[in-house]
Amino acid sequence: MNYSKQKMEANGKDDLRTPLLQYSDSVVIKIPDSDYQKKGKISTIMFRVRNIECASCATSIESALGKLNGVESVMVSPLQGQAMIKYVPELINAKQIKESLEDTGFPVDDFPEQDVAVCRMKIKGMACTSCSESVERALQMVNGVKKAVVGLALEEAKVHFDPNLTDTDHIIEAVEDAGFGAILISSGNDANKVHLKLEGVNTPEDLTTIKSLLVSAPGVNDFAIDETEKKVTISYNPGVTGPRSLIQLIQEAGHDSKTYNATLYIPPQQREQDQLHEIRMYRNQFLFSCLFTVPVFMFSMILPMLPPYGNWLEYKIHNMLTIGMFVNWILCTPVQFIVGQRFYVGSYHALRRKSANMDVLVALGTNAAYFYSVYVVIKALTSQTFEGQEFFETSAMLISFILLGKYLEVVAKGKTSDALAKLTDLAPDSAYLLALDSDGNIISEMEISTQLIQRNDILKIVPGAKVPVDGIVVDGQSHVNESMITGEAMPIPKRPGDKVIGGTMNENGCLLVKATHVGSETALSQIVQLVEAAQLARAPVQKLADQISKFFVPTVVTAAFITWLGWFIPGKFGIFPKHWIPKDMDGFELALQFGISVLVVACPCALGLATPTAVMVASGKGASLGVLIKGGNALEKAHKVNTIVFDKTGTLTVGKPEVVSAKFFSTFPMEEVCDMATATEANSEHPIAKAVVEHANKLRQKHGSQAEHLFDVKEFEVHPGTGVSGKVGHRTVLVGNKRLMHTCKILVGPDVEAYISENEQLARTCVLVAIDGEVAGAFSVTDPVKTEARCVISFLRSMGISSIMVTGDNLSTATAVAKEVGIDKVFAETDPLGKADKIKELQFKGLNVAMVGDGINDSPALVAADVGMAIGAGTDVAIEAADIVLIKSNLEDVVTAIDLSKKTMSRIRLNYVWALGYNILGMPIAAGILYPFTGIRLPPWLAGACMAASSLSVVCSSLLLQSYKKPLQVK
Repeated sequence: MNYSKQKMEANGKDDLRTPLLQYSDSVVIKIPDSDYQKKGKISTIMFRVRNIECASCATSIESALGKLNGVESVMVSPLQGQAMIKYVPELINAKQIKESLEDTGFPVDDFPEQDVAVCRMKIKGMACTSCSESVERALQMVNGVKKAVVGLALEEAKVHFDPNLTDTDHIIEAVEDAGFGAILISSGNDANKVHLKLEGVNTPEDLTTIKSLLVSAPGVNDFAIDETEKKVTISYNPGVTGPRSLIQLIQEAGHDSKTYNATLYIPPQQREQDQLHEIRMYRNQFLFSCLFTVPVFMFSMILPMLPPYGNWLEYKIHNMLTIGMFVNWILCTPVQFIVGQRFYVGSYHALRRKSANMDVLVALGTNAAYFYSVYVVIKALTSQTFEGQEFFETSAMLISFILLGKYLEVVAKGKTSDALAKLTDLAPDSAYLLALDSDGNIISEMEISTQLIQRNDILKIVPGAKVPVDGIVVDGQSHVNESMITGEAMPIPKRPGDKVIGGTMNENGCLLVKATHVGSETALSQIVQLVEAAQLARAPVQKLADQISKFFVPTVVTAAFITWLGWFIPGKFGIFPKHWIPKDMDGFELALQFGISVLVVACPCALGLATPTAVMVASGKGASLGVLIKGGNALEKAHKVNTIVFDKTGTLTVGKPEVVSAKFFSTFPMEEVCDMATATEANSEHPIAKAVVEHANKLRQKHGSQAEHLFDVKEFEVHPGTGVSGKVGHRTVLVGNKRLMHTCKILVGPDVEAYISENEQLARTCVLVAIDGEVAGAFSVTDPVKTEARCVISFLRSMGISSIMVTGDNLSTATAVAKEVGIDKVFAETDPLGKADKIKELQFKGLNVAMVGDGINDSPALVAADVGMAIGAGTDVAIEAADIVLIKSNLEDVVTAIDLSKKTMSRIRLNYVWALGYNILGMPIAAGILYPFTGIRLPPWLAGACMAASSLSVVCSSLLLQSYKKPLQVK
């Protein structure tokens, strides 16, 4: 049972939230309660309705909608131009309501903020690209589904849908109608859900108490209660409440002699369970088939060649029916119809949706072998002269080899997500929670599950323990090993005020950490979400397999039929020599075996797995190296990059500017200049602004000022790429570069110009302070270049990639920095939008451009570039603008990202060559092209083994990417 606070029953607590004073021009039509309403199956949708001029217009709309079957209530507000309709989804849908609303003659728009829910589900029964396309089509046909992505290698689907129009039950039903199995993995944000086991809840009254409690609890979004298992799953807002607060809430709900309790319940990992179940299923099916296939193989191929041990198989039961024929028939039948049932079911569903997949090929091939053999048995039973050879072993061995191949493939595919599993397991199971008094002294310490941690908790991290969640160090000093998250080999020193990342290892000191990010907000959770999304995203190169899959199976069936005719007709009319036909079969049987071999040797699975398995391994490997690649599209674009544009501050430089000198040019006292600069720059987030504030405060202290003077700034304005301005008291203050002074028509005198020129030659930036239209002082700021920058630029040049620097800084400083790192081309004095324009100019020249920036002021350029790389994101990994997120502030990872994409695309091409080459070579050999010249032919059972081996080889080829090593490591 699901309960949502947004979808409560009529006359419930939602009524308390309705304003007592409604708009006077609003008209409400209330339809009498129905059974649906009593059961709570009511959805709400809002539309923006234009051109409503008066209350009579609202009344006409509401009258028209109120007549619709399934509409519970309608409210139209002419003042806001909105219509809110409550309806029963089982009787009417939002599309029909919108059409009826449009029929009233008013323009109607969907509300832009309509809810879009997301769910992930495990899809069972997909064998090739044709299957994943069928699932995707079935999902997209569901009313209310906005977007559906199906990953073949991951065997998962991610669906974006409107909860007002459909729900997860309907989505699962659509998948099952298409002939596949579907199991819900998650709906919404699982990371902010807690699973609790309820104790003391034994009667319906107890359940009602718990439900009422959770409905009114602050921060609870929705919940689901399993009444039989006495379990509750609660979705909550971590900024308002947390797991421990919810447990305490349930415990406090007890009254008199009645006590309630709730304990944390950790459900088993569904993905791991499904994977183990699938491996076990294929293994058991293979072993079961071997019980029958091995004897069939012995009786058909081994014992007849070992007289006198096989002579008993030739004894005739009746007419020409031998013991060997009869035994093979009995042993093969369970394999064909019990073990092979999955191929029949898969074929039925594929043909029902007017497509074809591997199951169709296997079913056709095995049926042809089995039923021809049955025909031979019946003919032998009824005839005294008939001589024919059955080949039951073909059917049984074919199914067994395909199952062996699927078993090995599933095992190998499980290893493609090893990197993701390792990331998921990084977070520790428990942590030490401290309780502090008002003076900050420790009162108590207790060990709790990591899932019970709430925001602002104080946690104790002992040496050798893992940091459970993201937070800030409040006490203690230590070194933390962050290699498992960022790939940084050296432990990072941590002191009070420093950030720590969940999943990292505390080395040598004891730290007290205040939790700042829990649940889905942690860096680890966001990394896992990014990698999962990347593994589902389909690369453009996958389109090749998608296009081939549409006509692959029909082409193979046609080729098999032509092969059969091509051997049967010439054999019938004696066109080829009789000695070509083996002694134990006739021309029809030989032709049939060639046709079956063509059917089963062709493998659409290998084509479908070529791209997604490589993307899965690469995205997982990249994540372990601190490079988060957002899907196959980013990988494919990155390998084509031939020009990289670097931002300067924080990208090529360390990003921690410091003031090295200051000079004052006017009659204003030094203290006043410092105060004006500090007051204005304090409102800016730019690293240079922080450096100026810090230096100005130091100057004040150095000259004997005991206290800093705090001033209010009015009319504060940011001038992108140049500086800031505002009114401090009665004075107008500008703080920025020379360009800002020129824009605001402030004279820059020769002494100021000389100071600027002198510092720019030293790769320093000058920040000018102007008070009331006069330059009063200047601060010289330097930002040291990263040690690895020159080496990275040189390595990129050796890869054939040119580097360009773009910055908002002045040309002289920018040129000096570019010269130091080895960049020849510089665009200076460029604002954020100007950076995006420069990238578009480069793209117009036919270049494939990557942009490397810090993801804040560089976001327009990151979006404009073919590939956006956000560097030094740290815990802020969810940068929407970037295609690739580099967790460390290390330029080596730019090389790693480009090189990994090149290696991955090379591996994908190799997989395609392997898969296509296998089919192109395998089908002619199976059709018997070599048989007339060499006597070599591919029996159907061996063709089936080859088909299984092709999929396995593609997966193993992708797995080789796990051995990838970074090409550049600057020491």
